[in-house]
Amino acid sequence: MLLVDDDDGSRITTKWFLASFGYVVVSVRDAEEALAVFDPAVHDLVVTDNSMPGMKGAEMAHIIKMRSAATPVIMYTGLLPENRACLDVVIQKPTFLLNLKDVVEKLLAAKLP
Repeated sequence: MLLVDDDDGSRITTKWFLASFGYVVVSVRDAEEALAVFDPAVHDLVVTDNSMPGMKGAEMAHIIKMRSAATPVIMYTGLLPENRACLDVVIQKPTFLLNLKDVVEKLLAAKLP
């Protein structure tokens, strides 16, 4: 899983939380770094913030989907995007992290053969 969030506290907490359930989480601070490391063979799902310096999460999601249409993208953000076309699920912060975990589980289960 690839986690993208420019807020250190949110990124660290979310990574720790998801990892505590056994998920392997690679975390990066911005969309440009995410696009540089994204590999659909390694990252089975992307969780991203929207409001980040430089490229917004929704724009990054569009590029991710062009590279790998089957990779689910969850937007976990306080600032909702105008365009949700490339997003599988949008979760508005603040919310319980268990809500994010439930969505991750559902999306990954749907990818299983």
